[in-house]
Amino acid sequence: MGEFDLIERFFKRPVQRAALGVGDDCALLQPAAGMQLAVSSDMLVEGRHFLSTVDPRALGHKALAVNLSDLAACGAKPLAFTLALALPSADAAWLGPFSEGLLALADAHGCELVGGDTTRGPLNICITVFGEVPRGQALLRSGAQAGDDIYVSGTVGDARLALEVFRGTLAMPQEVFTQARARMEQPTPRVMLGLALRGVATAAADVSDGLLGDLGHVLKASGLGARIEAPAALGLMGCADAPLSPAQRLDFALAGGDDYELVFTAPPSARGQVKGAVAQAQVQVTRIGSTTAAPGVQVVDAQGQPLDQRFGSFDHFG
Repeated sequence: MGEFDLIERFFKRPVQRAALGVGDDCALLQPAAGMQLAVSSDMLVEGRHFLSTVDPRALGHKALAVNLSDLAACGAKPLAFTLALALPSADAAWLGPFSEGLLALADAHGCELVGGDTTRGPLNICITVFGEVPRGQALLRSGAQAGDDIYVSGTVGDARLALEVFRGTLAMPQEVFTQARARMEQPTPRVMLGLALRGVATAAADVSDGLLGDLGHVLKASGLGARIEAPAALGLMGCADAPLSPAQRLDFALAGGDDYELVFTAPPSARGQVKGAVAQAQVQVTRIGSTTAAPGVQVVDAQGQPLDQRFGSFDHFG
């Protein structure tokens, strides 16, 4: 199977909203009047971002989900995406479920595949996603104010839990591992929450490299610090069957990464609006602390005492 046969068979589809999709040298997008384009790219490399044993359908889902998560953090509505795909071989048995997982999530969010590239090489997936947001309403990292509440959606640390099982450093009941693996391999992009937070949140970021690491980007851009309460959003780490020490539970939750949840800030006066946005998006959200005028991040326990545990975040070159 050649390159153009591969594209025709697995990835070429008629577009509904784009002016021009797959087939020409460029796609043509037409944002609605008064809208700005939001653009993000993510690359997934085998052995660095996913295991060689991952189900191709789940990988197709995740490849797009991590990009949609960026749009969610910006408060942007998905429009279209391009796919650049390097493959060791044109294997129809792999391409079929990969494209099904990819396009099922794309259809669920009205996000059209409009172009890209394919070549032979080590397995590498690069997606560029396009969204639209009303002019001046994008959620940015730089908008947080001192005294804002800090929230995180869903639960954090579950993907790290699954990764450690794969690494052989942990063992746990099959039911817990199955749930954690699903969180690692098929994350849910919080697009609806991002849309609902426009005009409510002061700043936002998606949690891809660890909660504290990604919150740190918001704090740096906004010139602030933070006080974080040891989070209630521990996910599966709070399960009695997860054999983790208290220090491991905190490390996985605060620095684990691969969660693709949203961390965002909003003033205390907007707590009712945050509650409304959460109800609209139908997702759990937990308040985990507040921003401070003084720089630095302090993590405290349930009694408000500072913890001396150090936390990192994922480094793509580490």
